[in-house]
Amino acid sequence: MNKTLTLVVPTYNEKANITPLVEKIAAALSGYEYEVLFVDDNSSDGTAQAIDSLKKDYPVRVIVRRNEKGLASAVVRGFENASHELIVVMDADLQHPPAIIPNLVAAINEGADIVVASRYIPGGGCADWSGLRKLISRGAIFLAQLVLPAARKVKDPMSGFFALKRSVIEGKKLEPIGYKILLETLVLGSYRKVVEVPFQFQLREQGKSKLNLNQEYEYLRHLARLAKRSGEAVRFIKFCLVGGSGVLVNFGLLWLLTEQAGFHYVLSAAIAIETSIITNFLLNNFVTFSDRRASGRKGFFGNMAKFNLVSLGGLLINLAILALLTEVAGFYYMLSNLFGIAGATLWNFFVNNWWTWKGSKPL
Repeated sequence: MNKTLTLVVPTYNEKANITPLVEKIAAALSGYEYEVLFVDDNSSDGTAQAIDSLKKDYPVRVIVRRNEKGLASAVVRGFENASHELIVVMDADLQHPPAIIPNLVAAINEGADIVVASRYIPGGGCADWSGLRKLISRGAIFLAQLVLPAARKVKDPMSGFFALKRSVIEGKKLEPIGYKILLETLVLGSYRKVVEVPFQFQLREQGKSKLNLNQEYEYLRHLARLAKRSGEAVRFIKFCLVGGSGVLVNFGLLWLLTEQAGFHYVLSAAIAIETSIITNFLLNNFVTFSDRRASGRKGFFGNMAKFNLVSLGGLLINLAILALLTEVAGFYYMLSNLFGIAGATLWNFFVNNWWTWKGSKPL
């Protein structure tokens, strides 16, 4: 069993927490060979000096960044300077209990490449969080899992407490914004197995929380950047182009069946709609979601049925927005329809991404 590890701990004005954190780590890791690598963003309260004062008694060292800021980028600096192959990331504010570290290490030794300390599996939780804080956390997770399929591999992709093998991030260009380094690791890292272990997120005892509106904005920027870097933004563009081709199929077949074949326009429209749905499904299956398409006849036709149901939902959304904006808000009906198409497109993409083509190849 590997009991050699580097703990990467980003800090900014956490002086009061340093000694109790290091003492708790030492108690939890008795019998382990470890180092605690603090990456400090030039704290003004003497955090780096407090760390230096512990060097004679504990295996700690500190890197002080004077021209950079940000928790996630500090963790990346820690990755670059870690002495060991097994790396654990945790906060300095004692909200991540060091007693959980052996559980993370054990899961790595059992074959996991990434182990997430999770608040959202049985046994995990958040001590005395307000309803608003829980809503923000759940909302952030929902957005991540909606936009980035890799985030769906775990229940808590927002966790700041996790362990990984160096090979997961070796050679990867990590450029995180804000706080959520695990999310970037899940999206861009090289790994096969990721597991979660439960932990109870503790309330901060000393210092001030860094969470603010600017961090929420940075998180949205981070999601957008990861969508671009992971190819999900390109996937959305492909989906829209396929949808545009479906419109051409729909209108072309409607005209052909009505004007040339003499069908009643309602029957023509029904045939045209279903034909465009099928052609859209085929193009999306073999182009947009080619990396996640189901194998075998059952999977193929099952996904086609799902795609039809999602498309029906998109049609209802389009009609609802059209009616609401035209009849209630007084918009010109063509403009209302444009908003309806936009709403239906977002629905169709995200639900198909989440449900129809939910599978993914192992990384």
